[in-house]
Amino acid sequence: MSAAHATFVTHSPDETEALGEQLGRLLKPGDCVCLSGNLGVGKTCLVRGVARGWGAIERPSSPTFTLINQYHRADGARLFHVDCYRMSGIADAVSSGLEDALDQGGVTLIEWAERIRELLPPDAIWVGLEDQGETRRAIQLSATGDQVSNRLAAFYALMKS
Repeated sequence: MSAAHATFVTHSPDETEALGEQLGRLLKPGDCVCLSGNLGVGKTCLVRGVARGWGAIERPSSPTFTLINQYHRADGARLFHVDCYRMSGIADAVSSGLEDALDQGGVTLIEWAERIRELLPPDAIWVGLEDQGETRRAIQLSATGDQVSNRLAAFYALMKS
């Protein structure tokens, strides 16, 4: 496990949410978390945990049909949850308001982020989820950029303790 990459295995949706919750506690304004994995692998489950750890008042649901959901913390901070599954490309992402969400300084969680890689900030946390059985998931985290690499190093230290 290095400061730039690690893999965790969860054995239930509750464990996946708990992993997300620990990550959410470390996220700062402007952070972008990019999620990838097949349909039904647990991306939204992880997002629910991230939002809870971050302090969201509302419980997240999948933004598949709305494309972008927004959640709030008691201090007014915002978390944007984006789903790019139905986007056909960069033009759809731009017209959906994704660039505005990224520019507003909140935390942005993007499912199917690989579809819009050109729009993403250079500093991002990448989370890949892989189905390894009925409820078992391999969750790979990596970082691009120094700020988020440091944040992931803190996350890894927290998870090891």
